[in-house]
Amino acid sequence: MKKISIVGGALALFLSFGPAVALASEGAAGNPDESLAKLMEGNARYVKGAMTHPDANDARREEVAKGQHPFAIILGCSDSRVPPEVIFDQGLGDLFIIRTAGHVVDDVAIGSIEYAAEHLGSPLLVVLGHERCGAVKATVDGGEAPGHIESIVKAIKPAVEKAKGEEGDLVDNSVKENVELVREKLLESKPILAELVEKGKLKIVGARYDLDDGKVEILK
Repeated sequence: MKKISIVGGALALFLSFGPAVALASEGAAGNPDESLAKLMEGNARYVKGAMTHPDANDARREEVAKGQHPFAIILGCSDSRVPPEVIFDQGLGDLFIIRTAGHVVDDVAIGSIEYAAEHLGSPLLVVLGHERCGAVKATVDGGEAPGHIESIVKAIKPAVEKAKGEEGDLVDNSVKENVELVREKLLESKPILAELVEKGKLKIVGARYDLDDGKVEILK
């Protein structure tokens, strides 16, 4: 019995993930630790100003047109200063990226992560927060949030409340707590993500990007 009968049809066509699940799920490279090492090596190049811009040529474009095999999933903030392909020095087809303000997750975001982890075989998920996150700062500052921004603030508020008992800068501590709360939510997301983690097919880590020096720090 197929788990998701629509994946090879309407969903795949709508999201343009690949011509078929069978093709997309073949050949996802590496394991979680290798994938994390590759990301951190890319970030080190970025910090040093020695980017190689891998997988950004005509040959790579033609290759990934046939199907994608991203080695990592990045759940990051929508902030324009934190583009994952740039700060990790990666190219076409390397990263499967979901971005929302404050990297807040809902069912659609989790479903996107599940697709990459289960059907594309990506072995690593990084929840990426960043220094001076505007969504987190707005939550710390309080006040009225207009429109749907209120839903973002509501999602981040538990992290801020938890950080209030910690020493140091409240915004930065809240950024780290927000990363961890989202990470924990994804670790417990059933049935797909929790099962993949239990089987050792997926690793979920939290990280923080420093806007000033460009470094990515692994939190947990």
